[in-house]
Amino acid sequence: MSETISNNAIIYAILALNSEVDLQQEYLESDDVPDDERDNEQDILADLEQAFMEFVDIYKKRCKADKQLPDIDELLNSQI
Repeated sequence: MSETISNNAIIYAILALNSEVDLQQEYLESDDVPDDERDNEQDILADLEQAFMEFVDIYKKRCKADKQLPDIDELLNSQI
């Protein structure tokens, strides 16, 4: 396995994590979360958000080196 993560892999990770963060937030805002699971579910959301931000930081560094990559805002607002 390559030690360098490809730009496409980073993009897919960012998009997937962004979707998972949205789903987890919706779940936490719903009445479906049992009270005894709420803390665990909030911890899961925090972990997802942290992973998302770490990939965004990596992507921003890649964007500086590769001007052909779309800006992070453009990436997140695209309909891929």
